[in-house]
Amino acid sequence: MDFLNHWLLTILIFLPTVGAILVLIAKGRDAIRWTALATTLVTFALSLLLLTTFNWHQGDHYGYADAGGTVQMVQRADWIPAFNIQYLVGIDGLSFPLVILSTFVCALACIASWNIEKMTKGYMCLFLFLETGILGVFLSLDFFLFYVFFEVSLLPMYFLIGIWGGPRKEYAAIKFFLYTLLGSIGLLIVLIGTFLYSRSIVPGGTFDLVRMASPEFQHGLVGAVGHGVAITFFCLLMLGFLIKVPAVPFHTWLPDAHVEAPTPISMILAAILLKMGGYGIFRIAYPLYPQAAKAMWLLIAIIGVVSIIYGALCAMSQTDFKKLVAYSSVSHMGFVTLGAAVMTTAAVNGALFMMIAHGITSAMMFFIVGVVYDRAHHRELSRFGGLATTMPVYTGFSTVGMFANLGLPGLCGFVGEVLVLLGTFQAARSDSILIKGGFASSTQIYWLAVISCFGVILTAGYMLWTIQRIFFGPEKPEYKGFPEVNQREIVVLTPLTVMCILLGILPTVFFFTFTQKTVDGMFNLLTPASTAQVVSTQ
Repeated sequence: MDFLNHWLLTILIFLPTVGAILVLIAKGRDAIRWTALATTLVTFALSLLLLTTFNWHQGDHYGYADAGGTVQMVQRADWIPAFNIQYLVGIDGLSFPLVILSTFVCALACIASWNIEKMTKGYMCLFLFLETGILGVFLSLDFFLFYVFFEVSLLPMYFLIGIWGGPRKEYAAIKFFLYTLLGSIGLLIVLIGTFLYSRSIVPGGTFDLVRMASPEFQHGLVGAVGHGVAITFFCLLMLGFLIKVPAVPFHTWLPDAHVEAPTPISMILAAILLKMGGYGIFRIAYPLYPQAAKAMWLLIAIIGVVSIIYGALCAMSQTDFKKLVAYSSVSHMGFVTLGAAVMTTAAVNGALFMMIAHGITSAMMFFIVGVVYDRAHHRELSRFGGLATTMPVYTGFSTVGMFANLGLPGLCGFVGEVLVLLGTFQAARSDSILIKGGFASSTQIYWLAVISCFGVILTAGYMLWTIQRIFFGPEKPEYKGFPEVNQREIVVLTPLTVMCILLGILPTVFFFTFTQKTVDGMFNLLTPASTAQVVSTQ
């Protein structure tokens, strides 16, 4: 058990890389596929061991476990000692669900990749390298290491879209790369700037994200950085992470990338890579610059609300099934941005839950699109109809996924949306962080909350209309020969369906048990400033 506590996170990160090397030396298409699948399944199984090694009662503040904090299973080694850069990984309630989600979706996406015939060895190698980058992002506690993994995850996705994508794959891949790289530049500026300022607080400076979020470091950082620089750094961080989320107006790369990407890569892109943006907001932007977050709350909240409404309206106007699902991701991730902006316990819990729920539903939705595309060879909604008669099992799976996506009570999409909306209304109370600090008025918050509620109605509208156009009506002759979902497709859809239901019925057991202590610790970071400090930063 001590061995697992010390090495498990490192094994999780680099096991897919070892698998990629084994894929390179494998002979034959079947050997390549089975090696890749075995790697993803073993990685998922190891991630489940976290359930036994994680201390569910550890701490109620953001810090390392040996100091009574929430961050556990820390492994630390000097990497570039001249700049105090470390290989530093650990896990807490924020990263725990995302690690499980990542290994779960990657295993299912590998099964979904079974019919990839073009350059199978190269595809599976890049696929496994991508998994290493993803897990590295969610487990890194060193700012520099986080940035390295953030960039590492960009390159495999660029090639997976650019080589194995659709007719406009080169355009979509370059657009994805340039948008994300633009955000990464802002992240790099803040990384360097924060390190330089940290040298006046810590001898030699530090990239340790947990240490930089501590009250002692924050007290020194406020005096060293100043309000103007803090606001600039916070905005640069949010630019990088909102591009990744993506939020309006930084979202335009997403529909193109999804439409051109192969189905398994769309699953990973929507279910996991978008969550890197939300994770970065909660791991880096808010803990490092909490006062700037309070000062800029209205702008962030407006971006979230606009994303909710604009994404839903765009989804409603689509004729391409896959592009509709892509725009629905913009709308749903807007709830994550809004939940972060209003800074109430319910809203933040809802935003974190929304990331996991959307990871499940979006992976399922894109696979549902891929199943029908493999048979019809088109995604035009107007050309479908009557599939409930032709493919009843497929219709059953699809109905669960679509109702979860629209937020039906009892399914996973409902819990996150409701918590964010409840938390937004709670932010208008006199004891909330924003009202008590003088950063917001109740009227502003109420308007944002009410407008956001219309996003739920719009989502129900376009999802129900989509169900009607695809599955209802008379059976069309050209689709009568469509085969029902096969065993491989059932293997992918069944666990996603089960998780849609379990997360909706038992959200506390499957989620809040993991996150509550970490969320409490995050609010300890947001509330220690005195009234004098708050006033001085405005």
